[in-house]
Amino acid sequence: MSVNVAFAGRQYSPNPAYEVGREKIREFADAVGATHAAHFDPAAARGLGHPDVIAPPTFAVVVAQRAEQQYIADPDAGIDFSRVVHADERFTHHRPIHAGMRLVTVLHVDSIVERAGLAMITTRAEITADDGGPVATVVSTIAVRGPEVAGS
Repeated sequence: MSVNVAFAGRQYSPNPAYEVGREKIREFADAVGATHAAHFDPAAARGLGHPDVIAPPTFAVVVAQRAEQQYIADPDAGIDFSRVVHADERFTHHRPIHAGMRLVTVLHVDSIVERAGLAMITTRAEITADDGGPVATVVSTIAVRGPEVAGS
């Protein structure tokens, strides 16, 4: 089965809220080599005007990928994840993510373009706090190789 281009323009229902925890932020900061004290020490974060430890900017991908899973796992979408290559990721931050936030994400399939045996799929994850205020937008593009591509 190939990628279902009819999914372009689809919007998924909001994900259940993701509760941001201090330990998740610390683990992510360690994994990406972020060393600023505001990622680890609540007092340091408060000294900068934040209510609790703040996440590194790319932490938003953790939340976005939970929403993207709705699309990737949909059997009607036709995505064989063993044939996926990550092509691009862009972040627009509206406010920092901090421990204690509850984040809700709505996934949009913005485009699906097929060329030369590849499907280029661009999704947009709109992340909001449970108060409805915008937090971040994560735009991701993946390339899905078709079975007819040589060497795949």
